[in-house]
Amino acid sequence: MSTLHRAPAFEAPDFYEIDDLLSDDQKLVRSSMRDFVNREISPIIEDCAQRAEFPAFLVPKLGEIGAFGPTIPAEYGGGGLDSISYGLMMQEIERGDSGLRSCVSVQSSLVMWPIYTYGSEDQKRKYLPRLATGELLGCFGLTEPDHGSNPAGMQTSFVEHSDHYLLNGSKLWITNSPVADVAVVWAKNEQGRVRGLLVDRGLEGFSTPEIHSKWSLRASATGELVFQDVKVPKENLLPETDGIKSPLRCLDQARYGIAWGVVGAAMDCYDSARRYALERQQFGKPIAAFQLVQKKLAEMLTEITRAQLICWRLGTLKNAGKATTAQISLAKRNNVEMALNVVREARQIHGAMGISGEYPIMRHLMNLESVVTYEGTHDIHLLILGNEITGIPAFK
Repeated sequence: MSTLHRAPAFEAPDFYEIDDLLSDDQKLVRSSMRDFVNREISPIIEDCAQRAEFPAFLVPKLGEIGAFGPTIPAEYGGGGLDSISYGLMMQEIERGDSGLRSCVSVQSSLVMWPIYTYGSEDQKRKYLPRLATGELLGCFGLTEPDHGSNPAGMQTSFVEHSDHYLLNGSKLWITNSPVADVAVVWAKNEQGRVRGLLVDRGLEGFSTPEIHSKWSLRASATGELVFQDVKVPKENLLPETDGIKSPLRCLDQARYGIAWGVVGAAMDCYDSARRYALERQQFGKPIAAFQLVQKKLAEMLTEITRAQLICWRLGTLKNAGKATTAQISLAKRNNVEMALNVVREARQIHGAMGISGEYPIMRHLMNLESVVTYEGTHDIHLLILGNEITGIPAFK
């Protein structure tokens, strides 16, 4: 167990009293997850990150508190919660660590959601309850070594045989892959159409090599998915998947959670910087008394408040079934950039201590360098918005 210094209990910034816009149930969900993060994640996460170890023992605990599939109906083991409640959960988990939020986002938005949305009733009954409890952990296989921002160019493919599909190809940068029990894999059929397959661990020819030596998301398990003549049972085809739009709809769910999650990372670093500035003495007074430090804190609070309002409004649109891909892209891109800027300013306020594991700053900063890239890079989200504005797809 790490003996590193831990800050006092977290105080969340809410300068525009956004809590007044939340229901009692939403605030209860957030409070429960905040307590969980304070109790289970914050005390151990620095040590896990230093040792590049995924805290697998937290998976059943996350299942027990309802972090997996919170918007999935209760009949399938989910929480039946609304989208704002889900966002608040992601905010609190990422306040703990982006790597753990990534694990939860993948399980909820990229594994459970596509099974619920595209799966057969038998598939829903077989997988969703066990994924909800954390008995099973899943991963999402879309990105390939040569096809990241252009997933439609994927080369992973399958051909039909009498009682199975024969799957070949590989996926890269897959969160949870080294520890996943089931993978939602996107591949092209013989007609070149993208379909989704459920690939269970243990199938012959299916391997999940782990990626080591990461500077980012060190408390997350990241790896590859490799398929060498894997015989996938025909009942494992997600029947309602049809074309590249199917995985892209999944990405919308994940990007929505990211937009909320990164606000948590920014809030954690802002809170740490504010406390540090009030405690750290230089030239006979706390550094919080200096104008430039106050400028940093004021700008950090302003940007966090703007992102909080974006999240809340996007959540209301999503609850109404009106949130568009472009609206979600704006939130993901803006909020990740905001979080990176806030964390970098927090690093400056902490001075040399900002690079120390005694504070969460550098861990959050390095994690966010992955978050700004995955689920659509910063530039790709600009182009999604540009396409929305002009009607001209610049990435084609």
